Amino acid sequence: MTTAIRDAGATVRPARNGPGGWMVLPALLFFVVFAIVPLAVALWLSFTRWDAISDPVWVGLTNWTSVLADPVTIDALLLSLKVIVISWIVQTPISLLLGAWTAGRQRNRAVLAAIFFLPLILSSAAIAIAFKAILDPNFGLAASTGIPFLKQDWLGNQQLILYVVIFIIAWQFVPFHTLLYQGGVRQIPASLYEAAEIDGAGRVKQFFHITVPQLRYTIVTSSTLMVVGSLTYFDVVFVLTGGVPSSGVRILPILMYVTGFSGNQFGQASVMAMILVVIGLVIAMLMTKLSGFTKMTSQQEGV
Repeated sequence: MTTAIRDAGATVRPARNGPGGWMVLPALLFFVVFAIVPLAVALWLSFTRWDAISDPVWVGLTNWTSVLADPVTIDALLLSLKVIVISWIVQTPISLLLGAWTAGRQRNRAVLAAIFFLPLILSSAAIAIAFKAILDPNFGLAASTGIPFLKQDWLGNQQLILYVVIFIIAWQFVPFHTLLYQGGVRQIPASLYEAAEIDGAGRVKQFFHITVPQLRYTIVTSSTLMVVGSLTYFDVVFVLTGGVPSSGVRILPILMYVTGFSGNQFGQASVMAMILVVIGLVIAMLMTKLSGFTKMTSQQEGV
């Protein structure tokens, strides 16, 4: 009798049949080979002097002290942080508004949304080459339109080139973040908007009091991807400027490339790579921690 009661009150645990954890092994192996191993190699190279020809020579913290004490590195790091801030300020509002707008079910919105997403299928190098030709003051858009404002040396002016690069990057990546916000808006329960309409709230109030709060986790995800991506901008900047020292967009990834492949100082270049990794991890962890993203719960009704 006692045994039967104990058995009846016992918690029934479902049997775990099937592959289970084995299914993650291919993805885990891929991550280790293409992420952890290169990161470990870069960390090791940061403590060596290596010119890619002779054998690496262990030098301890020499590379770290020289890189961190170099004002060129500090300027490149500050410029990278500036690019992060400006890129976020430019891309986030545009992506959020476009995402909310394209989430509608009207046919014209679907057509325009397809046009907005065209930059996603283009390579960064192709985009940079196209804009380099468009912005040429002698043969580009200025020559074909005759507009005096366009007849500027957009890529040679140290005061303009940074904002030109940010504009081009925004043109390329805004569609991706728009897609994130579009999916987020379509997950918001329609009953919230219906209740707001009954209470007399207009479209603007609905956007700021319903849409934006319901998208807070999407904003965190988009912002994290945006910030980490801003730390690795290279191809567009390099094609536009060639990585020349006098460029106004000598961000840390460009300086890392020039130090490694032009100066053959791969140890110092590895230090810069590790700095980028640390900054990206710290910013991503702070954003997820301060936003409460780690405690995320479903915002859908009944889930």
